[in-house]
Amino acid sequence: MSAGQVVFVDDEAEIRHANVQSLELAGFEVTALDSARAALAAIDRDFPGAVVTDIRMPETDGLALFGQLRERDPDLPVILITGHGDIAMAVGAMRDGAYDFLAKPYPAERLVDSVRRAVEKRRLVIENRRLKAQLEGADDLTFLGDTPEMERLRRTVRDVADADVDVLVLGETGSGKEVVAEALHRWSRRRTKPLVALNCGALPESVIESELFGHEAGAFTGAQKRRIGRIEHADGGTLFLDEVESMPAALQVKLLRVLEERAVEPLGTNERRPLDLRVVAATKTDLAAASQEGRFRADLYYRLNVVTLRIPPLRERRGDIPLLFAHFLARAAARFRRDPPPLSDAVRRHLLDHDWPGNVRELAHFADRAALGLAGMDAPAPPPAAPASLPERVERYEASLLREALAAHKGDVRAVTEALGLPRKTFYDKLTRHGIDPNDYRAAPIGKKAG
Repeated sequence: MSAGQVVFVDDEAEIRHANVQSLELAGFEVTALDSARAALAAIDRDFPGAVVTDIRMPETDGLALFGQLRERDPDLPVILITGHGDIAMAVGAMRDGAYDFLAKPYPAERLVDSVRRAVEKRRLVIENRRLKAQLEGADDLTFLGDTPEMERLRRTVRDVADADVDVLVLGETGSGKEVVAEALHRWSRRRTKPLVALNCGALPESVIESELFGHEAGAFTGAQKRRIGRIEHADGGTLFLDEVESMPAALQVKLLRVLEERAVEPLGTNERRPLDLRVVAATKTDLAAASQEGRFRADLYYRLNVVTLRIPPLRERRGDIPLLFAHFLARAAARFRRDPPPLSDAVRRHLLDHDWPGNVRELAHFADRAALGLAGMDAPAPPPAAPASLPERVERYEASLLREALAAHKGDVRAVTEALGLPRKTFYDKLTRHGIDPNDYRAAPIGKKAG
């Protein structure tokens, strides 16, 4: 198996031959070229390896070659070969982004080591680009939308996906927590290993321990053969625990031990089996509050809460509703083999006025009914005699003003309170009443480290 691709550029045939031989003995695929012009013709932006070039060459020298390659792709690693008088220039080039320089004479091991590190870096860059392209082109319902809230979520998932830390996904019913978990797995280095999902609220307490940890034959009545638990099955991959708040208290203790020790003990044995896994836990409840009230172990909450991803509910990103609905309607119409119907006034009003407690899932189902011509039954016109009361209208308007001000000032509380002319305490009281979190509007760090 090749250690990677390398382009080696030097106008002296003997030097090319000696260095190419060293690199090929180390397992690299080497393309030897005698000029910068030949290198520029052979290397494109998607070149997967590294470039090694001498600085002193006729016509176009190595520094000029580096500059042109950098314009094409600033992430392409270029290693410069320097004579004694060129070291200052090479150091300056490294400030401009060159990967490394080798001062003549250099041992073959030094060349091989530098190239190996450069090729590995390039491999990670290419892989990261591929993953980002997949994410940007994703058609998953969770990532559709161009509001600031969704842009933040997409950016954070990109950053977190390959960081290999445990993640807590917070979102209401239907907001797409499982899709975020799938994206975290699919766009990580663990994507070739299993993504194992377990809904902690869907299994009876009598079987969830065996499902999670597995058991040996004879561990309990009815255990006739060995069973590999979900945790062990996720070894090398990702374990997704949905509705983790529903996990029984006794199992929370065992899960905490698994997370801390990265090992599992199946029922009926004292054998500890080491694990390499990432845990993504999802919840629709406030685990911090649940831990304070004794409904969830605080130590498990802090262990899970290394990085938290909050999926904004649909009512907080109403600007995405038309785009989402158009997408779901077109998809449903294609599935039902009919043309998308024109929208009635009742459907339009429902899209604008409904709070969508079922979030994106509810909207997708509503689009299905609209494609079948049944959406009008979901969206009757409100009775003229029963409009929203004045206090209700004032509350909605106040909430919209708070959200607009937070978005305009990027969550800067001081700037918002000054702009709205509100005392800080009054401002926070209003945020609490409307269920608004200013952190959702800030360019915050990727995650929150557990204390």
